[in-house]
Amino acid sequence: MDCPKCIGELDSHKFQDIEYFRCDACEGLWFDMLVKEDLLAIKGSESIDIGSDNQGEMLEDVREIDCPKCHQRMVQMIDKDQFHIKYECCQNCYGTFFDASEFRDLKEHTVLERFTQMLRTIGHNL
Repeated sequence: MDCPKCIGELDSHKFQDIEYFRCDACEGLWFDMLVKEDLLAIKGSESIDIGSDNQGEMLEDVREIDCPKCHQRMVQMIDKDQFHIKYECCQNCYGTFFDASEFRDLKEHTVLERFTQMLRTIGHNL
């Protein structure tokens, strides 16, 4: 598969028998439907994101991308708990693409992010 953000190729990898794809050029990550959720639940899965913050920042302005699986236009998503994390999602096949370092960042909740999430939860329960 071709990387949706650069000229690289998405190579298949596995983490605990779960297949994901990493670009051989920009080191972005492609997850088929529900793979992101499966990997988020596994301790240590952030290690699959070997890209640097600089690599991810170089391509974050590339917004209009097509799905590498079904070639439909993808939409930008913002994580509900960490608003600074933006990734692309295909509304047809439900695959997701993360720029280098975004998945690792998604797995690492800072104290401030946990506090903000707790306040929102308390606010919803009042």
